[in-house]
Amino acid sequence: MNLANKLTLIRIFLVPIFLVFIAVKGIPYGKEIATAIFILAALTDKLDGYIARSRNQITKFGKFMDPLADKLLVTAALISLVELQVIPTWVAMIIIAREFAVTGLRAVAAAEGIVIAASAWGKAKTVTQIVAIVLALISINKGSLNASSTLMIIPYDYIVILTKVAMAAAIIITIISGLDYFIKNKEAINTDR
Repeated sequence: MNLANKLTLIRIFLVPIFLVFIAVKGIPYGKEIATAIFILAALTDKLDGYIARSRNQITKFGKFMDPLADKLLVTAALISLVELQVIPTWVAMIIIAREFAVTGLRAVAAAEGIVIAASAWGKAKTVTQIVAIVLALISINKGSLNASSTLMIIPYDYIVILTKVAMAAAIIITIISGLDYFIKNKEAINTDR
């Protein structure tokens, strides 16, 4: 197994660890640790893709597991944020529904011998979702700190506003990227066949 695939498996392994720290009450600095784990896992996504391309180590395993690892990480974070009442359920549902829809489109296209590569909108969607989730996780941590704490580099109110703006951008780009995939690949779901 090459290094890129090992990093993908590490990202999958980090998901349940993230969930333990974000969900279990009473763990000292649990939410802070969960935030660090999420950031680390998100960074492995960029790193494994770079390694696979630069070393020409793109494998079928990686093509399948890498997007799965991304979806598991983002979905786990979104559901946790809904549970913690940081984001509304409909926000998570839009993002998760888009992932199901595009995954289904890719499966149908693959059955027709069509490969749907990641688009610029798809990559932008991933970046905006990660940024929005990281800000939302930081807002949980900032909210638990004393407002006069020296750790409050950015005022809590600004973090909340940044989180809302980033989440709105993530939702808009998520919808646009989903529509983009379906419009550009409509032949894969031709209803006349």
